This record gives sequence, C-alpha cells and structure tokens, in this order.
Amino acid sequence: MGKGSAQGESTLGTAQSQWKQTSLKSGHLSFHVSHMRLTNSIVKEPMVIGHEYAGVVEEIGNEVTHLAVGDNVTLEPGVSCAHCSHCKEGRYNLCDEMKCFATPPIHGCLANFVVHPASLCFKLPENVSLEEGAMCEPLSVGVHACRRAGAGPHTKVLIMGSGPIGLVTLMAAKEFGFPRVAVVDVDENRLKMAQELGAHEVGCVSTRIEDVEKEVLEIQQKMAAGIDITFDCAGLEKTMRTALKATRSGGEVCLVGMGHVEMKVPSTAAAAREVDILGLHRYRNTYQLCIDLISSGRINVKPLITHRFRFSQEDVVKAFNVSAMGGSAIKVMFNI
Repeated sequence: MGKGSAQGESTLGTAQSQWKQTSLKSGHLSFHVSHMRLTNSIVKEPMVIGHEYAGVVEEIGNEVTHLAVGDNVTLEPGVSCAHCSHCKEGRYNLCDEMKCFATPPIHGCLANFVVHPASLCFKLPENVSLEEGAMCEPLSVGVHACRRAGAGPHTKVLIMGSGPIGLVTLMAAKEFGFPRVAVVDVDENRLKMAQELGAHEVGCVSTRIEDVEKEVLEIQQKMAAGIDITFDCAGLEKTMRTALKATRSGGEVCLVGMGHVEMKVPSTAAAAREVDILGLHRYRNTYQLCIDLISSGRINVKPLITHRFRFSQEDVVKAFNVSAMGGSAIKVMFNI
C-alpha cells in the first residue's frame, strides 16, 4: 500500500510506516463551516477539509492484525509524534508535532480515500452505523470536557451554547451523571433541541455584553442552586464573561469553544472567588468509550445529524450553504 491509496501526498499517514497504515473508502463525513482559521491555525492556500470521518477498510499493511478489509471503522484524526514528553505522559493531544486532518497544512478527509495509521482506526460494532461512527469525533470533545472538569454526581452544570459541541457536551454530562444541566443560547431552535436531548433548564440570551449581569441573575434563578461547572462551548468574550460570573465561588469554567482568539474577561474578579479556568484541546483516549456509549444506546447521536448529502460538486456547494445559513442545521453529513 502506498501513497496512491490516498488523496494527495499531504494527507495524514503518508509520513508514517506504510506497513502500519490502513486505507479506507466509502466513508461518512460530518463538518462545520469555519472562518478560515481556528486559533493559530490559518488556511493560507486551498486545502481539503474534514476531520470527522468513518469508512470501510480497503487495504491494510502487513503488520496490521486488529483490522480486516471490509471492516467499518471510525478514525481519530490526530497523529502525535509518540516521543515528546506530552506523548510519554499520555497527554498526546498536547503534542507540539501533532498532525491532524484539516489542520493547515495537513489536508482533511473529505475524499474518496484516506490513508491513516491503523492504531487510530477503531472498528465499529455491527449496530453502529458509519454515520454514528463519524460522530465519535465531536462526541469525544464533550467526553473529554467532562473528564477535564472532574465532575461528580452532585455537580450542577451550565452549558453556554447549544451548537453541535454544546449538545454533545450535554449528552456527555448527562451520561456522566450530572443531576442538573442548564443550557443557554441565542437560538431558540437549538434550545429546543437541547430540551429534547434532556436539558433540565434552557434559556435564551442575547449577544450584548451589556446584558451579562441581568442574564447571570436569570440563569442562577433558573438553576436554584450554585453552578459548579460551566462549559463555554462558544468561546466568545460575552459567553466567557457570563460563565465566569455565573459559576459559584470555588467552581470551574471549562473553555471548550474557540470563537474568539483573544477576549477581555474579568479574570481578577474570578480569581478572587477561586473560579478555576480549564483549557481544552481536542481529546485523548476517548474513541473506544464513545463507540461503547453509542453501541449500548446510552448516547444517541442520530438526532444531531440533520442533513445528508452525496459527495458531488453540486451537493458539496449545497451542503456548505445549508450549514452556513444555520437554522435547523446541526450536523451535515456527506455520504462519500
């Protein structure tokens, strides 16, 4: 198996030993529209996007023993160096040499074929579809966020934002046993979905920073108890200000979303109340758990897949337009 099995030489895996790779085809890919950058990753030239993927094994290297041609698998998109201190400590998601699908200059997986290390290909049970397999990537973010926060069965949780990541964080929070979860957003349609997925309280907020004080009081009244952990799944200055003020003294704010590269927030006031701010970078060691959660029926990701398209020039344009317009679109899926 060589580079000819993948779409271009810069796809993930081409720098790895070809004998430990797996080639896949006929996958399902979900995506979200970006703004040509994510934190310090900036798109400077045309590139293939996509990092949420599941597919069928087409070829395997001669050292691969846990997979066979024809297996359905989901892919963890980031390839770490395995040698740095972060990797050796088990925190491979922090690897400085990480090569991840659709992170410039690495091409993504919106392609007919991709080549990927077999160790990052996870076989799907018969009762988990390729579409559900592709959803293991966003679900991993929610699972890792809940792990990072170290919450327990008495934790009261607030989630800022009910987009795809906010909703999977809600699903993970409920599965982790959080007794009360509130979700706030600017979009009533998204909040309706959050209610359907089991949010105990929802609230519609504005985009105005001037409304933070008033909205914090409303949120705290809805919860009728101190908020132990807030997950900011939008990552905007307004949402982070709200999160820091709404969380009880001694609580935690986990910054999950990355909407703004820089923001001005009341960090001194939060520090005086010992509100801890936790960062989040992708996830680690989550894929098998996500597969198990979906396979067992404990988490149902199907309601998040709102639109499906074929992999053609016409449908790709339609899909991006649907996603960009928002509305009822949550996860847009390509059947490749």
